[in-house]
Amino acid sequence: MFLKLIARVIVTLSSNTNPVQIAAGVASGLLLALLPAGNLLWILLFLLLFLSKAHYGMALVSMAVFKLAAPAAAGPLDALGWTVLNAPVLRPAFTALYGMPVAPLTRFNNTLVTGGLLAGIVLWAPAFLAARAGVSAYRARIAPRIAGSKLVTALKKVPLVSALAKAVGAAAGIAGSAE
Repeated sequence: MFLKLIARVIVTLSSNTNPVQIAAGVASGLLLALLPAGNLLWILLFLLLFLSKAHYGMALVSMAVFKLAAPAAAGPLDALGWTVLNAPVLRPAFTALYGMPVAPLTRFNNTLVTGGLLAGIVLWAPAFLAARAGVSAYRARIAPRIAGSKLVTALKKVPLVSALAKAVGAAAGIAGSAE
């Protein structure tokens, strides 16, 4: 299963999927990973992802990867959320928002939710630009060099790598038939 996931990521990076869509998926995955799940805000953002042209698979993969690193960012996100939620200027707005019928279900008053949302919004554009540049660099420079290297031809003889190559081929066939 892990091999198939790696194969699908490689196929996505190598396919003629627009790099902008892949980058939007990676950036959206980062935003969702910074937000604690289990609230209406996370669900709404997750559903909004499917209304966009972002690459869903890359969003889910990047969300899973960034979710592993999210606990390391919990302290700064909590501090950011606490600072915003306790800002005297914003207190009347948050009080009014909390009095609305559905707004408390977003758990905006949780410091991790507020901090994660703000950090995700701020980091979305840099993550998007970095992912777009990374996909373009991979396609232009890295993929051709890797495919033609002597190491790759030698590694293709290893059974595990051979299985991965078959999985990539199968995933490429599936991706090609879907487009």
